[in-house]
Amino acid sequence: MTDEYVLITGANGEIGQSLIEYLCRQNNKKVVALDLAEPCQELLKYCQHYIQGNILDQNLLQGLFDQYQFSVIYHLASILSSKAEKVPALAQQVNVQGTFNLLELSVQQFDRTNQAILFFYPSSIAAYGLPNKNNNPDAEKVTENQYLNPITLYGTNKLACEQLGVYFSNHYRLLDDEFSAGKVDFRCLRFPGLISAKTVPTGGTTDYGPEMLHHAAQNLPYACFVEPNTRLPFMAMHDAVKSIIMITESPQKDLTQQIYNVTSFNPSAEELMGITHNAYPKADISWQLNPARQKIVDSWPADIDDSKARQDWGWQPDYDLQTAFSEYLLPSIQKRYQ
Repeated sequence: MTDEYVLITGANGEIGQSLIEYLCRQNNKKVVALDLAEPCQELLKYCQHYIQGNILDQNLLQGLFDQYQFSVIYHLASILSSKAEKVPALAQQVNVQGTFNLLELSVQQFDRTNQAILFFYPSSIAAYGLPNKNNNPDAEKVTENQYLNPITLYGTNKLACEQLGVYFSNHYRLLDDEFSAGKVDFRCLRFPGLISAKTVPTGGTTDYGPEMLHHAAQNLPYACFVEPNTRLPFMAMHDAVKSIIMITESPQKDLTQQIYNVTSFNPSAEELMGITHNAYPKADISWQLNPARQKIVDSWPADIDDSKARQDWGWQPDYDLQTAFSEYLLPSIQKRYQ
């Protein structure tokens, strides 16, 4: 077992697919992919091994660690925000216990090989919980250590996993006589809303912008579920993958923290409607407030401070608000519905 492999969980999602394609084309990495769903055929040609299985299957995970020596784990598998509220017990198991199991197996691999696994974890602005943001939507950018009081289970899970990663990296079994930190190199990005050119929105809490365009392209009316002045941070999916590559390829000595914000732009819902009308002048967009979903977005920051990522490892998005829609999202939507 001399070869080193990369493990990607949640591999069949869009971040996973884009990441696998990049790693195989640019870095010639040997990828072991794990997902509950059947793989898309395009993905199979990039994977050394694709396993359709459950992140909670401990025997499956143990078998993978017995078979392969992993240099990097990209742990992308999770139950997302809307579904987590409907199946909280399952979300807790998948999102938190699944992460715990992988971290523990990473430590066990270190004990066998004396080489730390780089463990990447994608967090979310759902980890934040701001009081009364709706009264001050243009408040200051929020840093990594502010307002960590999430009101959703998904956000609670994300924050818990951030802390688990820091614990396993720095304090695992602190009272052991042979305690030593650094058995896991844990790195985490706290993402804003992600805008994808490849997939159709699935009703996520930050999907109202892309949903406007998808509906307009099909000549369908759209009722936006948040207030017009609602403002959240976003970034293009392309930049999300770029940021993952950048932080995992950065020398550890350059990192001053383990959890970083990354973002690109923060339009209001009304501004997103204006972009949609510029592309589709006849778009039928109205406002139909969903109080529960509005409460959730009101707990998230209007913008986040990613200056640490810019300073420590040179983070810079490729897309701003205009180019993300005009050059990235809109051409894909137009092609889809021609």
